[in-house]
Amino acid sequence: MEVREATVRYEPQQDATCPPGYKQTEVGVIPEDWDDRDLGDVIVSLEAGVSVNSIDKDKNVSAHDMSILKTSCVIGGKFIPEECKTIVDRDLHRAKLNPRKDTILFSRMNTPALVGECGYVDRDYPNLFLPDRLWMTRHDNNAPHCVRWLAYLLSSRLFNRVIKESATGTSGSMKNISKSSLLGVRIPFPPTKAEQEAIAEALSDADALIESLAQLLAKKRHLKQGAMQELLTGKQRLPGFSGEWEVKRLGDVASLYQPVTISANQFKDSGYPVYGANGIVGHFDKFNHETWQVTVTCRGSTCGTVNRTVDKCWITGNAMVVNCEESAQVDKAYIYYLLSSKDLSICITGTGQPQIVRTPLSNYELNIPINVDEQTAIATILSDMDTEIAALEEKLAKARHLKQGMMQELLTGRIRLV
Repeated sequence: MEVREATVRYEPQQDATCPPGYKQTEVGVIPEDWDDRDLGDVIVSLEAGVSVNSIDKDKNVSAHDMSILKTSCVIGGKFIPEECKTIVDRDLHRAKLNPRKDTILFSRMNTPALVGECGYVDRDYPNLFLPDRLWMTRHDNNAPHCVRWLAYLLSSRLFNRVIKESATGTSGSMKNISKSSLLGVRIPFPPTKAEQEAIAEALSDADALIESLAQLLAKKRHLKQGAMQELLTGKQRLPGFSGEWEVKRLGDVASLYQPVTISANQFKDSGYPVYGANGIVGHFDKFNHETWQVTVTCRGSTCGTVNRTVDKCWITGNAMVVNCEESAQVDKAYIYYLLSSKDLSICITGTGQPQIVRTPLSNYELNIPINVDEQTAIATILSDMDTEIAALEEKLAKARHLKQGMMQELLTGRIRLV
């Protein structure tokens, strides 16, 4: 067992009244049959690896497949084995400590935002090795606790914050956690392994739903990118359309201008959205555009980014408006998707802060179907795909929010599964 300093203390939210069957402890209100204990009473020891010289995977010329993990391989209770680099041949003999099944990896030294992150290891990885900045937990196989449950607990908002706050160091960019401070963290402890496993299973099911939605969303985004490449270039024509396409200057089919900018001290608590260089930056009690517009960021690091506003908004001078409303040659939505598929960085001028001015953007050439109906049909297909993607994004956000609520309830015993 590791020698530990005093238990890490923190102030949990205190309930004025303790419900029947619950008790107030150092870790907050928990069921009467739960315990609170030091993390070191659950983890036998923490083992660290050895840092070795390595190269990126895409530069790999070695015959072996032995890799060293990056500290970015753990985040939010997840272990990402793909976050690794190939060990150079001359350092193979120095590598030790593979990730083992049913353990937890901790980032003991990292940036303030990432130090203390952990990830559950679900199987053995004989070709991966830990660096010295990662710890792996060792547990008593006969102890009555579920390691996967523990990983969920330690990655939850409250306990992840407690662990991060135990990190020390004078550097603003790098913090370090000692073994004694980590093992001294106080945790709530369900009395049976069966209850811990039930909690872990419920949260694992939530993770599976989130993962499936994330994969489906990635697939839909990929399909949209493919559709844009095919439809916006004319490589694939929609049924019923066969006319010619022609090259047009953007300035010939749209009016380009930078509206009047308002300062942040003019913003209101509510009202019409104000669009700046990077989307909505505030609200105002007036609008300078009644219908939605296509805009191009014309200042700053995101210069050249194409955005779409909502109806009734104020657009500032940090964005160039591409107004197609009076043009009979183009469909506005089509121009939005077409510009979104282009690299407008070639329009950036100046040697100081990146900026796009009217002339180079006006002279930017686009390949456009002569038939406006074809433009509209293409834009409609892409808009429908955007609608489907937005619905999936909302569903994924709700699933993640639901999981956070489940963690708060299950890991504190507010909801019992057994």
